[in-house]
Amino acid sequence: MTTNTLPKRSGLWKNVLWLVIFLVVLFVSGSISGVDLARFFSNSSQMNVILQKMAHPDWAYAKIIVEPILQTIQMAIIGTTFGALAAFPFSLLAARNIMTNHWISGCFRFVLNIIRTVPDLMLAALFVAIVGIGPVAGVISISVFSFGMITKLFYESIETIDEGPIEAITASGGSKFDIIRYAVVPQVMSHFLSYLLYAFEINVRASTILGYIGAGGIGVFLQRSLSQFRYDQTSIIVLVIFAVVLVIDTISNRLRERLL
Repeated sequence: MTTNTLPKRSGLWKNVLWLVIFLVVLFVSGSISGVDLARFFSNSSQMNVILQKMAHPDWAYAKIIVEPILQTIQMAIIGTTFGALAAFPFSLLAARNIMTNHWISGCFRFVLNIIRTVPDLMLAALFVAIVGIGPVAGVISISVFSFGMITKLFYESIETIDEGPIEAITASGGSKFDIIRYAVVPQVMSHFLSYLLYAFEINVRASTILGYIGAGGIGVFLQRSLSQFRYDQTSIIVLVIFAVVLVIDTISNRLRERLL
């Protein structure tokens, strides 16, 4: 037996061992969480009934959901914009190459970690309870969610910039504002706009779910059609959401390619 076959066999046994461990963990996790695959497949006939009803969309319902889908897009635009505007100064305070006092930057990062920990659905439920059912709760929820996400992406981008311009402006006696204006912003602005578009894509999808719990938009009509078992109307809503998300993703990807 040649020595070259030994590493191959040992690598094969390692892969088999990891596969066995994965399957054991998967089985134990399913048992603890009460996952019953047999019950899932036994109820597959009900899924076929729902799909058959959705296969015959109520096309007349499309006129009714035009305004809610526009409201969903408006919620995503406003919420993303507000979140991004708040994220810009906070990301500068959290970036350690800009905020040299690590205690301050650490405090801001801690606050951002808390914000990102709260799911967007929980934020929507909270603001629905505070301001009531409607798009205002959705806009606030999207703003907070976008703020946490964009700030993290942006301060990580700031920390990877070229330090040469910062050192040159500092050596020439420039202020912190001069450093941000002439050394930081030109290097990260394209990334910031790219993150803004990325967050907008996510928020368009999230807006549909937020509306399901009363935060305005198309989600309200989605919840209504499902509760009334009007799967023909649900089919129209799903198709419209798919078309809107597809168009927005295509436009956003083209814009990000040009920015980067």
